[in-house]
Amino acid sequence: MPKKLKIINVVGARPNFMKAAPLMEQMLETPAMEPFLVHTGQHYDDRMSKFFFDDLGLPKPDMDLGVGSGSHAQQTAEIMRCFEPVLLKERPDVVVVFGDVNSTIACALTAVKLGVAVAHVEAGLRSFDRTMPEEINRVLTDAISDYLFTTEPSANENLLREGVPKEKIFPVGNLMIDTLLRHKERAQSSTILQTLNCMPQAYGVLTLHRASNVDDEEIFQSILKAVFEISQKIRVVFPCHPRTKKQIHAFGFEHFFMTRPSPFHCGILLIDPLGYLDFLRLISEAKFVLTDSGGIQEETTVLGIPCLTLRENTERPVTITEGTNVIVGTDREKIVGKTLEILNGYSLQGRIPEHWDGKASERIVRVLIDYCA
Repeated sequence: MPKKLKIINVVGARPNFMKAAPLMEQMLETPAMEPFLVHTGQHYDDRMSKFFFDDLGLPKPDMDLGVGSGSHAQQTAEIMRCFEPVLLKERPDVVVVFGDVNSTIACALTAVKLGVAVAHVEAGLRSFDRTMPEEINRVLTDAISDYLFTTEPSANENLLREGVPKEKIFPVGNLMIDTLLRHKERAQSSTILQTLNCMPQAYGVLTLHRASNVDDEEIFQSILKAVFEISQKIRVVFPCHPRTKKQIHAFGFEHFFMTRPSPFHCGILLIDPLGYLDFLRLISEAKFVLTDSGGIQEETTVLGIPCLTLRENTERPVTITEGTNVIVGTDREKIVGKTLEILNGYSLQGRIPEHWDGKASERIVRVLIDYCA
C-alpha cells in the first residue's frame, strides 16, 4: 500500500477555522491523505473557538497547544516552543497554515527550520501597511513557504513582484467562500434575528477588533460617534470581540450602547460574539456591514451586502474592484456619509470574483497530491 501523505493543518484564531473546515473535510475524503489538526489555542474563548468548531463541523483537534493570550512576541514564541515537539513526533510531509495570525508565522517558521514543507493558504495578500502585525506575518510566511495558495489576482502579482517563483504560486480560490456556500442554506434556520428583534434589511452590523481601531481612544471614539449617529436612523448590531469589550470598559464608552434588544428602539445593540451560523444569517440579512475584518469584506462581496471598511487600506482589493466593499477609514463624516448613501438606496452592484465557487479545497488537495505525494 502506498504511503499516505501526512498533512498537519494548523488553526489558531477564528478566521482560520472557517478556512480549515472545508479543507479538512476534503482531505478526510481523500484516501491518499492523512490529515492531522493542530489548534494552537490562540483564540481560547468558547465563543471565539469552540462554537465555531461545532458550527462548522470541524473534527476535534488531534492536538491542542493551549497557548492562550500574550504579547505578539510571547504568543509567537510560545506557539513555536509547543509546536516543535508535535512536528518531531508526527513527522508530517507538509504543514498547512492559514491567513495571517501569529499562529501562521510561528508554525510556518518552526516547520521550515525542521525541513518540513509549508503550504500557505491565502498567500500574497498585501495591505502595504507595515504597522499592521498581520502584514508582517503575511510577508514573512510567504517568504518561507513552498506552496502559495492564492485567492485573487493581486496576490499573484504581489508574490511575483517580491521574487517568488511562478511555479510556487497556485491560484485556487477562497476557502472562506467554500465554507460560506456550504453553510448558507443551513444558516437560514438560525433564529438570531428573532432573538435580537431584528427584521431583515432593517439593521446594520458592526464588527471591530483591530488594535489600530480599538486601542487608540481617540480613533475608537470617532468610530463610535459615527456609528451612534447612524444608529439613530437604523439599529446597528455589534457582536463584540472580548478584547474590544475590554477596551470599551477601559475608555468608559459604555454610554454609546444599548444592551437589551427591543423592537421599538434604534441604537447600537452590543452583544456577545456569535457562532458561525448565527453570524452568517445576521450579515446576510443586513442593510450594510461596517467592519475592520478582511474576511467579512470577502463574505459580504459574495452575499451582495454593502460593506464599509473602517480602515485606510485593504489587503483584499478584489472586494473593491469587483465586490461590494468601500474603504471609509475612521473619519466620522465619511463613515456617516457613505452609510447614509446606502440608506438612501445607493450601493455597489458587485460580482463574485473568479474561482470563488466553493471548490478551493478540491484544488488545494489536488496540488498537494500532485506535488508532494
